[in-house]
Amino acid sequence: MAVLKKDQGVDLTALRNREKAVIIDALKEKYALSTLLTHFQMAKSSYYYQKAAMNRPDKYLSCREKITALFHENRAVYGYRRIHLALKREGIARSEKIVQRIMKEENLVVIIPRKRKYSSYMWEITPEVENVISRNFHADRPYEKLLTDITEFGLSTGKLYLSAMIDCFDGMVVGWTTSSHPNADLVNTMLDKVIADLPKDCCPIIHSDRGCHYRWPGWIDRMNQAGFTRSMSKKGCSPDNAAREGFFGRLKNELFYGQSWVSVSLETFQLELDCYINWYNQKRIRLSLGGLSPMEYRRHLGFSA
Repeated sequence: MAVLKKDQGVDLTALRNREKAVIIDALKEKYALSTLLTHFQMAKSSYYYQKAAMNRPDKYLSCREKITALFHENRAVYGYRRIHLALKREGIARSEKIVQRIMKEENLVVIIPRKRKYSSYMWEITPEVENVISRNFHADRPYEKLLTDITEFGLSTGKLYLSAMIDCFDGMVVGWTTSSHPNADLVNTMLDKVIADLPKDCCPIIHSDRGCHYRWPGWIDRMNQAGFTRSMSKKGCSPDNAAREGFFGRLKNELFYGQSWVSVSLETFQLELDCYINWYNQKRIRLSLGGLSPMEYRRHLGFSA
């Protein structure tokens, strides 16, 4: 009580009844209960109600354990909406509000730091290409519109670069390669893989930024031979490739940031990166796809994965 009197910054009216009951329990051996109830402006009936409520078994115990397990099984990147959908898929019916409350009580928080984006811009080394996509990222079928770029991961053991191709239809990563050098081989090898896996008679629009990798002869020749349509963002205009920016942002927030990669080799991190992308394609819940992963969504609609 003396502590509370000394600290004039404590606003007793801002405390919830449960919080008041906990404090009263901690002080009642030293002070009379009636004195404490008066000081905390709490009715005796409210105090005993909170006591009884705290002593009742947790009716959400099994759900609480399942939510915690799902959160960690999915790389600690699912917020309450995705956890709610994951529970629903396992036949557990709980409202989003309850899931949100339990996650808050269990301190299941998704950490989202931000860092500087890698840029490969090297002036206008070849003639500019029209922005065919023009921020319309909707696609009616797989392999209609594909977005690509490179991103950088800085580790204590060196840098690793990822070149990836994202399908506007469902966000699936349809091709990717990694290298310790952001050179032409990185993007050309990725494009070769996409071309090899492409379903018959598909001639997508390939949208990129104005990075030098997409303006070198090797890339342009491959695009022309495959019959693909080139599309490029305006210089320094990230919204022109927003859907691809979204994937790289999620990738770094969910895999890279907030974790220690000290002394982790580039080879080990590359395996982690491959594992994440496979999980992203096959299992990661996407709210925009009705709670399905990209792979599940394609199968649901009858498209080959």
